[in-house]
Amino acid sequence: MLLNPEHCYQALLTHDSRFDGRFYVGVSSTGIYCRPVCRVRTPKAVNCNFFPSAAAAEQEGYRPCLRCRPERAPGYASTEAGARPAHIAAHHIDAGFLEGNSLAALALQLNISERHLRRVFAETFGVAPVQYAQTQKLLLARRLLRDTQLSITDIAFAAGFGSLRRLHALFQQKYEDAPGPWRKRHARAVKAGAGLSVDDSAIDDTIEIELAYRPPYAWQAQLDFLAGRAIAGIEAVIDARYVRSVRIVRGDKIYCGWISVGHTPARQSLSVRIAATLTPVLAAVCAKLRHLFDLGCDPDTISATVGPLAATLPGLRVPGAFDGFEMAVRAILGQQISVAAARTLAGRVAAKFGTPMATPFAEITHIFPSAAEWPTDATTLSGIGITGNRVIALIELARRCASGALILEPSADIEPALTELASIRGIGDWTADYIAMRALAWPDAFLHTDYAIKKALGEANPKRVLAIAEQWRPWRAYATRYLWHSLSVKDTPNWRAV
Repeated sequence: MLLNPEHCYQALLTHDSRFDGRFYVGVSSTGIYCRPVCRVRTPKAVNCNFFPSAAAAEQEGYRPCLRCRPERAPGYASTEAGARPAHIAAHHIDAGFLEGNSLAALALQLNISERHLRRVFAETFGVAPVQYAQTQKLLLARRLLRDTQLSITDIAFAAGFGSLRRLHALFQQKYEDAPGPWRKRHARAVKAGAGLSVDDSAIDDTIEIELAYRPPYAWQAQLDFLAGRAIAGIEAVIDARYVRSVRIVRGDKIYCGWISVGHTPARQSLSVRIAATLTPVLAAVCAKLRHLFDLGCDPDTISATVGPLAATLPGLRVPGAFDGFEMAVRAILGQQISVAAARTLAGRVAAKFGTPMATPFAEITHIFPSAAEWPTDATTLSGIGITGNRVIALIELARRCASGALILEPSADIEPALTELASIRGIGDWTADYIAMRALAWPDAFLHTDYAIKKALGEANPKRVLAIAEQWRPWRAYATRYLWHSLSVKDTPNWRAV
């Protein structure tokens, strides 16, 4: 990604959060690189070098700033810079894909050549994928050293290093210091469990981190959306925090635990508590949370595209999915019935087919069944009230997800995934588009057959609805969220005039 130094410096002078995570500035006089929102004294332009990623800055020998902490910068939206393959690859890397796989395997996952992957990645992030992965692991290690009480050995494996020796070697090479002494100088006091009505003995064994976003963030609207669709026993909203059970599969190992997510508006971040049992897959958990809460979103870009729609509630996000299969099951259950009725069915599924798990939250009792665990007997499903084509669709969905024929993650190739979904009997346009919007994180998904969308637009013809929505490309998923929200707002703009 080419950066104009003059434009970047003007953005740096403003310390505007809109530019946070879009570039980094390396200061030649100090050897430090910062986020553009850093509040230290602004360096002279002649001493500034600009980079498209933290990895690119570190590749040139710069060390991360201890004040603005580049590891806390927000991520990227999935259509930025016309380089979706690079961003999809980065999503895989952030989730730890390269810890047990080669770059060739990553390229195969994206259906492109390894050479093409290297090229588009370098154009977007300024470094090779392997160098990006190394920096991400180092930054995560720094965050854990500073913000948690984990042992350095646990931190090494949590950050994705194969050994403690490897962490020591790279930390010394990049930062000219060892992890232990660095931690003694920079670690902050850690307070566990503040403000939660849970079992204190269980909450002590947690990891606490922050995940940043670009403001504004309509947190209550996001929380309300998730709460209204929460699956009993799996997820809940407790004391203004989203809480859920978690299962992450890494190779032949399964890691289970829970997460709790709250809002810290003063720090423009989400506060996350993670069960220590998930330490080995911490990177994957963070990647899933960024997707679920849409932390790569740039509200100003969205507002510029959807226009008056965004005026109703600045910072509205598109809710993602922590688990794509779980979310798709919930979507199929919700076809042609009310949200409340779909919640009831999903709760029955969790109670009957889920795996019981002890947590410090009375509301969280199970782990949702995986695709491999899904029942294949139609009678079993109809016995809990699931009927008609939904039974057939759920069994076939599970079969294809378990076999790998269908991938329901933000890294999936959109068109093949939509084609695969459409070929499943019982899955129509609405369901496929809804899954694309949430599980696949496709920002241009649009539910043109949705009753509420047609009501908000005052237009019953789906083709006409699609024609109206053309003005909101490539962010029609956000237009969908705003149109839904508009139904709860008395004074709404005239969408036809947008």
